[in-house]
Amino acid sequence: MKPAPLLVYTVLRLLAFLIPLAIMWFFFPIFREFWWLAAIFAALIGTSISMLFLRAPLSKASAELHERREGRTSARQADADAEDAAVEDAAAEGAAAEGAAAEDAVVEDGTTARD
Repeated sequence: MKPAPLLVYTVLRLLAFLIPLAIMWFFFPIFREFWWLAAIFAALIGTSISMLFLRAPLSKASAELHERREGRTSARQADADAEDAAVEDAAAEGAAAEGAAAEDAVVEDGTTARD
């Protein structure tokens, strides 16, 4: 079974952040004291790595999200079209019933209600 592209992309992005952070933390003692600076540098390095090397996983993840979104939208649109058709049918039947009732209604002087 193939893993979800969004999960793959998320794990790769996390690794692109955590590996530089660990390298700076363990090999450069100054970053142990200034941990927030190590986190900023790791974020910048991780962003650069993801921009350069993670284009394919990003494209797959966004394509999957787009397909899911389109599937939901088309299902909603089909449901909305069915509801619109039902409302139009009910309105047409109501108008036809009113028209038939008006033709059948005869006033006492022999004229119809429309006259």
